[in-house]
This record gives sequence, C-alpha cells and structure tokens, in this order.
Amino acid sequence: MKQKTKILKTGKLDIDILKKFLERNVILDPQVVIGPKIGEDAAVIDLGKGTNHYWVVTSDPITFTTEEIGYYGVVVNLNDIATMGAIPKWFLATLLFPEGSESRIIEKVFRQVHNACQQFKISWIGGHTEITPGIEKMILSGHMIGEVKKNKLVTTSGARAGDLLLLVKGVCIEGTSIMAREKEAELLKRGISSSLIRKAKKFIFDPGIEVLRAARIACEVGSVHSMHDPTEGGLINGMIEMAWASEKEIEVDLEKVLVYKESRILCQEFGLNPLGVIASGALLLTVSPSDLSPIQKAFRKNSIPFQVIGKVKKGPARVLKSDQKGRKELKPFPRDEILKIY
Repeated sequence: MKQKTKILKTGKLDIDILKKFLERNVILDPQVVIGPKIGEDAAVIDLGKGTNHYWVVTSDPITFTTEEIGYYGVVVNLNDIATMGAIPKWFLATLLFPEGSESRIIEKVFRQVHNACQQFKISWIGGHTEITPGIEKMILSGHMIGEVKKNKLVTTSGARAGDLLLLVKGVCIEGTSIMAREKEAELLKRGISSSLIRKAKKFIFDPGIEVLRAARIACEVGSVHSMHDPTEGGLINGMIEMAWASEKEIEVDLEKVLVYKESRILCQEFGLNPLGVIASGALLLTVSPSDLSPIQKAFRKNSIPFQVIGKVKKGPARVLKSDQKGRKELKPFPRDEILKIY
C-alpha cells in the first residue's frame, strides 16, 4: 500500500515534527558551537584561534505582512542576534516580488531595508532580488550576522534553577500591527475606530518590535543566564521553547503578563488568544534573584517596561501556569493564532 503523507498547515513547522528532523542533522564542522536546536534563536560559530569572539548567525523570513516589510525583515533578524548577547553587524536579504510588481514598490522596500540598517548601525552586505512566478505577495528572507565575546554569549538553554523569568514589554506587539495593517477595512466595518487602528499600525515602532536595546542594557548591568525572542506561537510557545532548550520547568503567573489594550481589542474581534499571537517586541530573560535589582534600575532609568512573571525550577522540561486554581501545564499552540485572520 502507498504510505500516506501528512498535509501540513500554513505557519511555522510543528515543534514535534521539526525536532524529529533536527535530530537527524549531523554537524560536520567542529567550529559550530551551537547548531539548529529548538528554542535557540541563532547558530554560533567559533572563528578559531587568535580571536575572542564568536559569530552569531540567524535567518528569518517575513511572510505575514508586506507593509514596512524592509523594517520588519531587519528587526526580526537583529532580535535573534540580540538575544544571544551579541551585536548585529551584517545583513543579507533575499527579496522575492510577484509578477507585475512596479519598480517604485521595489525601490520602497530597498529604502526600508537601507533605513533600518542605518538606524541600527548594520551593514547591508548582499542578498538576491527577483520577480518570482507563482507567488501572490512579496516575501523577504533575511540573514543576519553578529559578534559576541566568547565569555558574553547568552543562550536560550542557559536558564538555571532558581532564576527569575522576566518579560520585557508586553504582548502581542507584532501581531497587533499586522492585524491593523492587513485587516483595516474589515476592522472599520466592525466598528473599530480609525484612531485605534492608526495607533495599532504604529506598534512596530511604538512600543516597537525591536529588543536590541533592552537586551544590551540587561547584559551590560547584570549576568543574564538566558534570553529568548518569542515570535510565532506567541508568548506561550516562546516560554515552552525556553523550557525545552534549558531542560527546566518554568512556573509562570499569566496574570502578570502585560497585554496592551489595543491588542486585547483586536484579538477579541478576530477570536485570537493574545498569548499565542506572534510576539516580536517582547523579550524573555532569566536572571538570578541577586541580579534582579541592577537590571530593574537600568530598565526603569531607560523607561523600559518589564515584569517578573515566573521562576525557573528543576524538573521536567515544561511550563506550568500557576493561579488560585492550582498549577496546569501549558501546551504549545500548533500554529500561530494570527493565521486565523487569513
């Protein structure tokens, strides 16, 4: 009999399927310090003798939205570099445009990429651009390289028992902007005010989808054991990836999670759980209780909102929600909630 094959849904590959594929991968080069692993935001390469730096390398596409796609592409990639304690330095972009694209649109995207790279002091060093048959909207696939001192590398897997779990900013910043940009006409018909939609559109800039500044400040003033950038699957999947990578149990109080008013309203309109919506702009980090005070002071001085939302424990790799009803294990979202709007 012919073996049945599973038809996969749109969105990020299911974690269990991806894990199975990654287990088959063999790293041939001993200079690879960190290769592909669930939860790790980037690969790490040892440049060899005579240097005290690692290269940190990541790759991430933009597929949910086309507005401000150049800015999105630069920032989601630099976020992955930042969560490893590294400084993003070099960017490459593959830009795919559908047939019939006008030159002014392509010029606009190039300008967005250029301006974002200038803003974050990153050199745009190459890539590829083409008009691609068979696609309905433009796609940007970005690749970022950064550097970190070997003794300053931070990993998702570095969470330690006894650590506190901090959430910088709130959720779901990126998802809120996407909903406002992609479904503006529908939201207006549903009675959502134009002023709220305008504000939600600007969420990519304020409160912003970038976490580089917060990550740099935390690493400069304290000893950060672990950081992670929750993206597809939202905060819930981000915390689960952190638990799996570190092989630790994380107990979290979801009542302490900041969900912006605009995010709640738009998620409610489309029936989305904001904790499962793409969450670029939020930053998860774990620190020992003794390092909390200097990080708190630095964040407050720089007007960076944050909250201690949980703690790391020994035990099975899982995330437990703790409330008045007791403790319950959280399961990953099989696909990002934002996909329900398409």
